[in-house]
Amino acid sequence: MRDVLASGHVFLNCSLTEAFCMAIVEAACCGLSVVSTRIGGVPEVLPSDMIRFAAPEPQSLIEQLSDALMHARDVSPIAQHIAVRDMYNWADVARRTEVVYDAVAEKEVPPLIERLRRYYGCGKWAGKLFCALVGVDFLLWRVIEWWRPRSEIDLAVDFKYDAYCALQEKASADDM
Repeated sequence: MRDVLASGHVFLNCSLTEAFCMAIVEAACCGLSVVSTRIGGVPEVLPSDMIRFAAPEPQSLIEQLSDALMHARDVSPIAQHIAVRDMYNWADVARRTEVVYDAVAEKEVPPLIERLRRYYGCGKWAGKLFCALVGVDFLLWRVIEWWRPRSEIDLAVDFKYDAYCALQEKASADDM
């Protein structure tokens, strides 16, 4: 795939739905100018100097693609590869993911009545359907909680990563 991408100058992503587009990361890593629709999580994937955004409409895509073609020779494939490589190393991705998880864990869960109010506001029919599903889910949770109380469930202990690393280092030293 790298050879195919590296033979081009511009990568066009015309998705209408996308959570995280790995293809645009790969294209940018191969030194291509990237044009994509501004949908879902795509705006968070690459910095603004590596991507041009278009509305999901033909005219907008044509304009952004034309601009990218005119400036495609300005992209330094090596510099762009290094930048993308540094953005998406696994240690950095893990740190950023941990920050998101910690932020979510610290958020206070709104009471059921507030969540139902929010769901109800999602549309004439969808709101009522969402509330019904939340109600069924809540009742099912209460039945499971009655049948198998959380006090009877064993908690997972924290993994001692530092101690694990120390043991690995000691084992490596003993093998030598």
